Amino acid sequence: MVNLKAKPYYLDEEGISWVEETIKSMTLEEKIGQLFVNMGSSIEEDYLKNVLEQYKFGAVRYNPGTAEQVLNQNRILQENSKIPLLIAANAETGGNGAFMGGTEIGAPIKIGATRDAKYAYEMGRVSGIECAAIGCNWTFAPVVDIMMNWRNPVIQTRTFGQDADLVLEMSKAYMKGFMESNAICAMKHFPGDGVDERDQHLSNSSNSLSCEEWDNTFGKVYSGMIDAGIHSIMVGHIMLPSYERKYNKDLKNGEIPPATLSKAVLTDLLKGQLGFNGLVITDASHMAGLTSRMKRSDMVPASIAAGCDLFLFFNDPDEDFKYMMDGYKNGIITDERLNDAIRRILGTKAYLGLHKKDKKDIVPFKEGLSVIGSEEFKNIAKEISDESITLVKNVDKSMLPISVEKNKRILLIEQEISNPIMAMFVGSGNKKTFTEYVKEKLEAEGFEVTIYESPIDKVKKVSKEEAGRIMMNAYSAKSPITDLTDNYDLVIQLASINNAGGTTQRLEWKMSKGTPDIPWYVYELPTIFVSLCSPFHLADVPQVKTYINCYDKNEHTLDALIEKLLGRSEFKGVDPVDSFCGLEDTRW
Repeated sequence: MVNLKAKPYYLDEEGISWVEETIKSMTLEEKIGQLFVNMGSSIEEDYLKNVLEQYKFGAVRYNPGTAEQVLNQNRILQENSKIPLLIAANAETGGNGAFMGGTEIGAPIKIGATRDAKYAYEMGRVSGIECAAIGCNWTFAPVVDIMMNWRNPVIQTRTFGQDADLVLEMSKAYMKGFMESNAICAMKHFPGDGVDERDQHLSNSSNSLSCEEWDNTFGKVYSGMIDAGIHSIMVGHIMLPSYERKYNKDLKNGEIPPATLSKAVLTDLLKGQLGFNGLVITDASHMAGLTSRMKRSDMVPASIAAGCDLFLFFNDPDEDFKYMMDGYKNGIITDERLNDAIRRILGTKAYLGLHKKDKKDIVPFKEGLSVIGSEEFKNIAKEISDESITLVKNVDKSMLPISVEKNKRILLIEQEISNPIMAMFVGSGNKKTFTEYVKEKLEAEGFEVTIYESPIDKVKKVSKEEAGRIMMNAYSAKSPITDLTDNYDLVIQLASINNAGGTTQRLEWKMSKGTPDIPWYVYELPTIFVSLCSPFHLADVPQVKTYINCYDKNEHTLDALIEKLLGRSEFKGVDPVDSFCGLEDTRW
């Protein structure tokens, strides 16, 4: 059972009294509602007031929008909620995870490459300042997963690295920075992602480490963060078979549940063995790693019964509210478990001092938005780009630095798979592509730069008949080697693979018949391969002699890359993962 006087709450008698008196005053419907984190379908005031009245949820992950839209939405929510709300953002990389236009400091993998915890602290600090400015008091971060399997598609850039000590150091620094804005963190995804190569959004996922292996890696990180005072933990839909079997000797293989439904993992391991006294929240409840394991009518209350305190997102609000209520009435959720969860939820709100504030004073005023996107914050992001870019491989006769004298004619080749859903929201407008931006920058230095257009790109612009002729010609004969060697002095491949929602972040070649898309010509022309997202593309281009990880394609990152290619700046990043993917031939 929770101890509100102890870490991470440290409540005084006044705070504990507010929690207990509030519980006594709550109806059963209010208690059930308090277990849910809502993600609404509208930012309209009438809608927000109605869902608050109807479902009485305890927390919210608000709808995305501009800073001013989110601020207004959060003000409506707090002013009309009977009990103050926890309001969450996904500030994994900076304020950009809280609203459109927030400052992106850098992905965790990029911070890990600096090997300097001050940048993790700055990421947390900037996230906290910008989140607090729009009325957010909770972040679903830091990501404390450890990258043990390069094939894992979920956390390739969301992890600080493959070393538990590095992950712990960076995660503690992020938390310290974020909490300076009187806001709290939810580290994720317990019991730990990065071992399986499957994605719990789409399938089952398992952390297959033995108890001893887990204790020395993920257990070290979670224990360290708990000792440091983390307030909440997000549980992934990830199985942990070793500890399931430790706490349940009679368990059969087919009965191993995801952690979100596991009493062994949540109550026995997390709250018992690790001594976590804080708030436990499920990951999003629409993921197949959860929904495919049990009827939803059983799964909703089973997550609370197992040891979760908050349930992330309604599917259908009427259905899920009824499922939770039925679970209580049928004894799946006991009075003891329900009240323990409510104490943890209210205790977290009391820690934040929400109970002491007038409803109209919880969310700051519009004038506070002026802190967002300051030059100071932008300069921190630029500095991280300079410190993080990593020269992973540079073997044989180095072609670095490049120069107009020896590499005047450059062929730029783009490898890109983008997230189509995000593309719909962000759009490209008149903004240059990352390849066009690099071309412009190199041309300003005196290089002659050509952007390669593949046959696949060409056929999108012509009639079906012409497309057929292009494709037939592409496969009927290869081009002479001299088409490359006589026209170019250097090839730079730029890869941006952000296949969010997919099962892989691997390169996918547009053609396979000797076209320049695939860097087969490394002995014909100097070739540099630059990854702008995934750090693990060497598995697919082991033949390249010079390979660079940039971790993102922001303009200040590309600026720093060009300075390093030209030899005006050193490569300072230290690989936070095994970018060679454990393969021998990637090092040659």
